[in-house]
Amino acid sequence: MIIVLVLLILTAVIFFQNRETIDTRILFFTVSMSRAAALSLSFLAGLVTGGTLMGLMRHRKSSDGSAA
Repeated sequence: MIIVLVLLILTAVIFFQNRETIDTRILFFTVSMSRAAALSLSFLAGLVTGGTLMGLMRHRKSSDGSAA
């Protein structure tokens, strides 16, 4: 419970310290968003990418074991 509270407080501090707007260029587009939103989006993209790769690795490992 204490760890969750500390993580929530740290998240709030990071969010409030990164409220200024930044311009992010993605290919041919420029998107204006807060720095906290950009950090959150890149964190979520990393989670999705890591989860997808782990799922593929587990699937491949279980497929190799059943084929033998």
